[in-house]
Amino acid sequence: MRRTPATLTAAACAAALALTGCSSAGGGSDGVDVVVTTELIKNWTETVGGGRVNVQTIVPPGGDPHSYEPSPNDAAKVAKAELAFTNHLLLEDHPLIKLFDANVPEDAPNLSLAENAEPYGAKLMPLVENIKLDTVWLGFGVRGATETRSAEIGIRLTDFTGPGQAAMFLTDAFGRPEIYWNTADGLAEDDVITLPPNAHTHVNWTFTEPGVYTLTTAATLTDDGAATDAGTATFTYAVGVNPREVQPGATVLDSGHADLTVDLDSASNGTGGFIVRDDDRGELATDSVVIDVPTKAVEVIPEGEQFAFLGAAGEEIHQLPQAVLGKHVHGEIDPHLWQDVANAKAYVQVIADALIERDPEGRETYEANRDAYMAELDDLDAEVAAAIASIPEANRQLITTHDAFGYLADAYGMQIAGFVVPNPAAEPSAKQVEALTETIADLEVKAVFVEPNLHARASVLRQVAEDQGVEVCTLHGDALPQDAPTYIDMMRQNASALSRCLGGDR
Repeated sequence: MRRTPATLTAAACAAALALTGCSSAGGGSDGVDVVVTTELIKNWTETVGGGRVNVQTIVPPGGDPHSYEPSPNDAAKVAKAELAFTNHLLLEDHPLIKLFDANVPEDAPNLSLAENAEPYGAKLMPLVENIKLDTVWLGFGVRGATETRSAEIGIRLTDFTGPGQAAMFLTDAFGRPEIYWNTADGLAEDDVITLPPNAHTHVNWTFTEPGVYTLTTAATLTDDGAATDAGTATFTYAVGVNPREVQPGATVLDSGHADLTVDLDSASNGTGGFIVRDDDRGELATDSVVIDVPTKAVEVIPEGEQFAFLGAAGEEIHQLPQAVLGKHVHGEIDPHLWQDVANAKAYVQVIADALIERDPEGRETYEANRDAYMAELDDLDAEVAAAIASIPEANRQLITTHDAFGYLADAYGMQIAGFVVPNPAAEPSAKQVEALTETIADLEVKAVFVEPNLHARASVLRQVAEDQGVEVCTLHGDALPQDAPTYIDMMRQNASALSRCLGGDR
């Protein structure tokens, strides 16, 4: 394999093109072919690799890695990789991770930067669900080790009792229901919800009549082509009846956030397979829990053919809502590490070491580029800290469209006051508007922040800000600015926007 020397100028490359096959930066047969998921990772890789790398990204500029759907052309790109980088920690949607794992050649390193950054000093933070409902927020989760990160865990409804019908579904970002279980049309093999390893998701639960329901589930782990049983469990729901009379002595889930969790480790040991993980109550046995679906959870079935599976429009049902609209599958760790510049430095070191291992002849170039860039990142870290420090302490409240700025807040002394992922196809709910309005008013927030690549998700936040006379400003979370597409530009713009909009002087 030919490699363009790191010192070869663009003019010399052009002059030699016909004889050597040399190509301009960003493509061609010379250099290490690296395929990455996002523009952020591409920027870091090109900065460290210089002329010795050809980097292609799968998620397009301005795209959202949480929801990007890969294409056959993407598979062809990945198949040519000599080195592959993802962020992972479930930042990228699972089909994108499966695309990499299925198509990166066996002899090409395929690295998740976030998982590999901690030994280089990166600080990982848990994702904390802080949306408050007046009913339990009930989802599904998976924990435990799998052979590959492309593994999938299917959770199927296998039995059901109750006075009415039950359904479990997800409302996507455009207000469309994605139905996983619906007892009204009987039980079938396709009554299943699928999750990646160490993930959880939020869903809606509906029941047509008051009374006691039981739902029995079975989990199957599919990993590296093999399918194995991962446990069964029966869950009890008290719908519009006193939950403490259903099963005396049981723990009643009537508030907070809980997941019906497939525990792969206990399943492999033959000790079960399902537990209930509750943010406040800890781990609970499935047969010691009653899930409360109270009368105050009654909702009216909306108009529209897409909701006909619930019954006739205008009829009442009991519903536990998914709380965060749109497909919201994530892990226990916040994947947006780069919002703390110190974590970005760890990413850069992972990338440099991977390039050196793949292309040892380029060690001197990679180390020099890495060291120069690390110095720039040190300067950037100081700039961001100074800009945020200029904001009066009482104003350092951050409200955004997307829960992507926990690391920034933790590193630079801000407080996450709230975030919202609203349904852009529907009017803001009274609860959403009320909660955001109260937060902005109580904290006397000066500005809220939206991300350019998530305009559709910002309707509630923009409406509340307009009603409260609060400025709407821009932050970049998962995607680089289109006018200045580098990580350093992004962080400088973010720091400037925070300072300017929240009363600082930078």
